[in-house]
Amino acid sequence: MTTGFVVIESVAQRILLIRGQKVMLDADLSELFGVPTKVFNQAIRRNLERFPADFMFQLTEDEHESLRSQIVTSKTVRGGRRYLPYVFTEHGAIMAATILNSPKAVEMSVFIVRAFVQLREMLSSNAELAAKLLELERKVSGHDQAIAGLIDAIRQLMMPAAGKSRPIGFTANIGAKRD
Repeated sequence: MTTGFVVIESVAQRILLIRGQKVMLDADLSELFGVPTKVFNQAIRRNLERFPADFMFQLTEDEHESLRSQIVTSKTVRGGRRYLPYVFTEHGAIMAATILNSPKAVEMSVFIVRAFVQLREMLSSNAELAAKLLELERKVSGHDQAIAGLIDAIRQLMMPAAGKSRPIGFTANIGAKRD
């Protein structure tokens, strides 16, 4: 079971966020499925009707350049990629595995699904944690205001009131008329 976890972690590290979607590069999928990227993409092109826009899309030049600056990839000069890469959502990756239909592709599709599920669970738990932190922050800020109010009230009680002070104890008003 430990090996499966290592494979899932390895797959999860290859999941990228592009255009607000969690995707995997064609080169990463082809490597996981054990076929050259060129063969992988040929199989995809022969079955394009199985890959709507929410399963797969091609990167723009800007997206590809940004990705190349983040991840070291080969240069397009001398033997590198000549075409913009395709990226696949979870459903696209599963569809690609069914098209390749090799034992390795089927085995890896299970790990890919598990990696996407693990990523969803992590994002969900992070969202829950963020909500709890926000609630705690609201409570604490309310307490801060209440404590600040108490401190102000104590300070006001500590300051003598102007013009209302009178001596402590009994005083004799000598020379005052009595009725």
